[in-house]
Amino acid sequence: MPAKNQQDDIPEGIVKDNDYATRDDKNPIPVVPDDVPVEDPYDPTTADSSKQLERDEKDAIDRRNIINERTRGAAKKPGTYIEPGDEEGLPGPDDGRSSIRQ
Repeated sequence: MPAKNQQDDIPEGIVKDNDYATRDDKNPIPVVPDDVPVEDPYDPTTADSSKQLERDEKDAIDRRNIINERTRGAAKKPGTYIEPGDEEGLPGPDDGRSSIRQ
């Protein structure tokens, strides 16, 4: 059997589809042709993801939940947190799984 080429897996057909879709008993919905430019909602001169993230974080913080620069109830009391051990959460030797090939 000859080796398959990536080109063999490409489906054939028409790439452009500028038809109109219709809904039952309603007006047709125009389909924008593939070659028509679409308006970009982002202005490249003002689009800055860092500034937007900063605005989003500022809007997301509820200042009523902050007391003395700390969020109420956000952390456990000192001494109540115990770090997990190195083997914690790992399956034991008798868990029924086969060993990994070495």
